[in-house]
Formats: sequence, structure tokens, C-alpha cells
Amino acid sequence: MRNDLELDAIIEDYLLGKLNAQETEAFEQLRRHDAIVDHKVVSHKVFLESMTQHASQLRLKEQLNHIHAEINVEELASALKPHPSRIVKMWYRYRAAVAVAASFLLLSSISIYSIQHSSQQGERFVQLGKKVANIEKSQSNLIRNINSTKNTTAKKDNPGNFGGTGFAISSNGYILTNLHVINKADSIYIQNSKGESFKVKTVYSDPQYDIAILKINDANFTALATLPYSIKKTTSSIGENVYTLGYPKDDAVLGEGYVSSKNGFIGDTTQYQLSIPVNPGNSGGPLLDNNGNLVGVISGKDQADGAAFAIKSKYILEAMQAIPQDSLGKRLSSTKKSVLSGMKRTKQIEKLQDYVFMVKVYHD
Repeated sequence: MRNDLELDAIIEDYLLGKLNAQETEAFEQLRRHDAIVDHKVVSHKVFLESMTQHASQLRLKEQLNHIHAEINVEELASALKPHPSRIVKMWYRYRAAVAVAASFLLLSSISIYSIQHSSQQGERFVQLGKKVANIEKSQSNLIRNINSTKNTTAKKDNPGNFGGTGFAISSNGYILTNLHVINKADSIYIQNSKGESFKVKTVYSDPQYDIAILKINDANFTALATLPYSIKKTTSSIGENVYTLGYPKDDAVLGEGYVSSKNGFIGDTTQYQLSIPVNPGNSGGPLLDNNGNLVGVISGKDQADGAAFAIKSKYILEAMQAIPQDSLGKRLSSTKKSVLSGMKRTKQIEKLQDYVFMVKVYHD
């Protein structure tokens, strides 16, 4: 408990600029290497901003109460009767107070919005899970249902309640996605680019980094060929070109852009900020560089400015290490050169699409 209190005190001093240069550098180094500390900093920053806004609101409220106390309400009510000379006289007497009161109403509205916005900044971060319509099926869905394996249940042939994207981390059916995509699901299926569906089960989840690993649990699944991409161990640079393949709609969609910041939402060091088009359904999709190295997994976007975010590949590696290595088979490697390296984007996508899946989630 004492250590937590001391850490909270250091975080507050850091955010308020009370640490000297040497202390600041040491603390920022700790942030970079300790995700828990970094999350505490982000949370405390939001808390301090909320308190500042709240204090501002209270000061404005006191000012309005003071103005209200100075105004003679009965005299104002009398002035509302149709006597132009009295109305003009009252206007000149109270115009300053009325102007301040009007200003307060405007500022108070802004302040109330700001504190709500500040205290709920997490709402700006949209997790890109996709709500799938249950009313009608598109033509492509009908085709996919025909192509689906014959012994699957009728439930699997209907659109899921929610959805997202996932990608293979091994040739024998381990799929990585975001935890928020499949959280609290009663059943989960994945669908490949050919329209074939397979039942999966969750074998690993990490709420801190929003990562889940699924395992295909379907007799009709045939092992994949060796994965064409590799996983990047180093941090990507600002301006580095990246792309993603995901399922914001029934067909796979390519999104291209670049890394715009090494830190994610509200300075989260476990994420990248991206300038790349993403939509509901892209969550859990792979983020790759031009050489076909996996640099992250798409996790969400900032509703305010449209920036996208991806969990860094470092945490994908950590999640994979939680699975018994002998059960992964031919797994995603961080040592081998990507087969996609040197290929044109169209060829890269041709190779990649067999390893990226639509995730269908059902809630009974």
C-alpha cells in the first residue's frame, strides 16, 4: 500500500512538472519499460484534468450566485411591464451583470461538457467491434452459407451478433484477435476468404493489452501453409508506412497509412497511433510494414480526430509465449525473414488473405 501511495505521489509530481530533469528522465524511462506504471500515469492525467475542469465550474457557479444576489428580482419583474423608459433605465443599470451572467451560462455549458468529456475520455476510444444486422442477409452472405461446410449448425450460418477480424499465428489453427471482439461470447466462429466457417474456442485472454488467442476446434479445418509474414521485434518509426487487412464488411478490405506516433491513446506506450482508415470490424486485424513484418494488431480509433491505434507486436509475442510452444506447430516467427518482403502490395495481399479471418461472435 505504501509503495502504491508513493508511486501515486511521484506520478502527480511528474504530471505537475515538479520533478527535476534527472528525476523526469528516470521516471519516463520507467514508463517506457513498465506498462502498468504507464497506465497509471494516463489514468491520473485524466483524473487531474477532470478535477481542474470541476474547480473551474465551481468558480463560475460562485460568480453567478454573486451576480444573482446583486440583482433586485422584484424591480426587474416590475420593469417587464410595458414602460419603455423604465426598461431602458433597468437595462443600463444591470447590463454588466446580465452580460456576465450570459457569459457564465455559455462557459458553464462548455465546462460541464468538458468535465464529462474529460472524465469519460475512454468513450472517445472506439473499439472497432462490428454489430452485425440480424434482419437481412446480403447476396454474399447467401453464397457463403452455400459454401460453408455441410455439417455446421444452423446457428453458424446466420450473421453473428458482433464481429471483428483475426489472423493466424500458427499453421495449425491458432488465431489472434482483440479480447473486446470476443468478450462474453457464447460461441465464436471464424470465416476465411473462401467463405468457409470454423468453430473456435478461446485459449488465452489478456484484458490489460486487449488480446485474445483462439484455437480452431473443427474437424473440417485443414492446416495452413507456413505463415508468410514474420513478427517485428523492434519498434516502428514515426512515418513508417503500414497497412492492414480486415473485415469492416463482408469482404476483406485493405487500409494503408503510416505510423503517426510511437504512443497510442492518451500517450499509451503499449500502442501506436496511426493515420490509417479503419472502421467497425477492423478490430483484431494485423498491421504490417512494407516488408511484411507484423508490427501490431488494430485495436480502435479516436472518435474525435479519427486517429487509429494498434497494440504493438511486443505484446503479441508475450501472448504467444503463454501458449505451450510445442502446441503452436509452425508458428509465427520473429527470426525468419518475411516471405512478403520485396513483393508488390497486390502480391502481398494475395498471400496474406488466406491467413486473415472474419470473427463472428454469438450471444444466446
